[in-house]
Amino acid sequence: MIAIVLIFINIICFAIFGLDKRKAVKHQQRISEKTLLILTFFGGTIGSILGMLVFRHKISKKSFLLKWGLVVLIQIVFIYGWSVYY
Repeated sequence: MIAIVLIFINIICFAIFGLDKRKAVKHQQRISEKTLLILTFFGGTIGSILGMLVFRHKISKKSFLLKWGLVVLIQIVFIYGWSVYY
């Protein structure tokens, strides 16, 4: 069940990164970085990595990459803590 949810979140995250890139190219209203990071935090890490690489989106924005790295670090610490205590 958890695997299905994670797959779904990653697909959504990948699509949202692609949509935001498309909006950026067309000079339309963008999806906020906060939304992108929240999706990443709640399990969309792989989808966000693939979205950044495939769409070449947000890969040169250092401030976003630092925030993204912090989100991934928090995930790693949480998963480690969860595995140690449960």
